[in-house]
Amino acid sequence: MRVRLFYTVGCHLCELAEMTLPTVPELVVERMDIADDEALLERYGLRIPVLARLSDGAELDWPFDAERVNQFLAEV
Repeated sequence: MRVRLFYTVGCHLCELAEMTLPTVPELVVERMDIADDEALLERYGLRIPVLARLSDGAELDWPFDAERVNQFLAEV
């Protein structure tokens, strides 16, 4: 499964979110720094961190924990 983590450098909540992601071979996490794109900054600036499934575009907004992340990943 491929997911994208929308974040920005220096975001403490983003660091916490990244620690909730499982480290399993079948999960590929793409990190997207919203500061690099004006449209992403406008869309996610007040919402980060946000985890998105690339298969269907579903998004999981912060706050989330490891259990919620696993549920989100299983919803496919």
